[in-house]
Amino acid sequence: MHHASEILLTLFVVFVAAQVGGEIAQRLKLPGVVGEIAAGCAIGPSLLGWITPDQVAAGTPLDVLSELGVVLLLFAVGLETRLEDLKKVGRSAFLVGVLGVLAPFAMGAAWAHASGFNWDKSMFVAAAFVATSAGITARVLQELGVLQRIESKVILGAAVIDDILAMLLLGVVVSLQGGEGFDPLHLLMVLAGAVGFIAVIGWGGARVMRWNSSWLDKPRHAQSPLLIVLALCLGLAWLSTRFGLAAIIGAFLAGMIASETRQQHTLEKQTQPLLVLLTPFFFVITGSKIDLHQLAGLDALLMLLVVTLIAIVSKLVGGFLGALSLGRRGATIVGFGMVPRGEVGVVIASLGLSAGVFSDRVYAIIVAMSLLTAMVTPPVLAWLLRRAGAEPQRSEASGR
Repeated sequence: MHHASEILLTLFVVFVAAQVGGEIAQRLKLPGVVGEIAAGCAIGPSLLGWITPDQVAAGTPLDVLSELGVVLLLFAVGLETRLEDLKKVGRSAFLVGVLGVLAPFAMGAAWAHASGFNWDKSMFVAAAFVATSAGITARVLQELGVLQRIESKVILGAAVIDDILAMLLLGVVVSLQGGEGFDPLHLLMVLAGAVGFIAVIGWGGARVMRWNSSWLDKPRHAQSPLLIVLALCLGLAWLSTRFGLAAIIGAFLAGMIASETRQQHTLEKQTQPLLVLLTPFFFVITGSKIDLHQLAGLDALLMLLVVTLIAIVSKLVGGFLGALSLGRRGATIVGFGMVPRGEVGVVIASLGLSAGVFSDRVYAIIVAMSLLTAMVTPPVLAWLLRRAGAEPQRSEASGR
């Protein structure tokens, strides 16, 4: 009973902190996600200590709620994204995804090698620069109500490609740490499985739902469509991890499939209360995972500044070049939309720490970089989108 009481108190603290942080951010004309991440930093171990590392470790209630929150967030984003819309931006999304991986990886590896790492470890460090956090950008796009803009569709499509390439790169660099080299055939099979999973589930599932979605109403339960698509969301989130992808990719695909149903608008309304309850846990927990004590000192802060600038510039350049067909302003929006690293960079940094590749200091810097990109991007992206809001959107085909 005492343990259950402590869990409830922790959930209360995290949830209230998220609401307070979000409210303050919005009053300062910033996206609410910025306040939620900052709230996590404030109540985390580095400052107030209201939540401890043990409470956010893998498998704990907070960790589970955090994972569930981002899964539902990407499901909701998928609900507002139709397959036909993604097809229209397929070329730009592919270029953004590929260039948005190659540029950060090259620049990150060059910085790490110049800092004293050998090339094998430098590539592991570089892997933490690569993967975009779809959850951060998706929340900003959703808050601003711009998910239907062509730039938003390019960002979301590119995030899927980005995730596949990031997981492939991570597989390469992890293999290199063992000293036995890596198996190209195995990595090729992993890539083929990931691409096949997305193609079959995304394209096939959307066609099935478009053909006949009336069966969602067959069960007698009044909320049967919602219950069925939530089961689909959780199932595909798990299945995507079996193909080496992030769980959020499966959740996004589930939402995209559900967007083809005639119950789409009803499902969007019904998922809102779940999002309000669960998504704040993800952003607060993300903010709580940084150890500010490791960043004390001028040298550490300068290194953090350099690493963060590399992370921002490399993604911005890759995304901008890949989306030039949208015009310079559209390409800039896409570039900044791909900047946040968030939880993906944190996960890779954790792997590097456990593998002995990173010291505690480098780990803290990589994590801080991931979170700083997650905090810096939303206000800049919101400003760019508000400026572009009054202008006509450029079509990909126009190239002007």
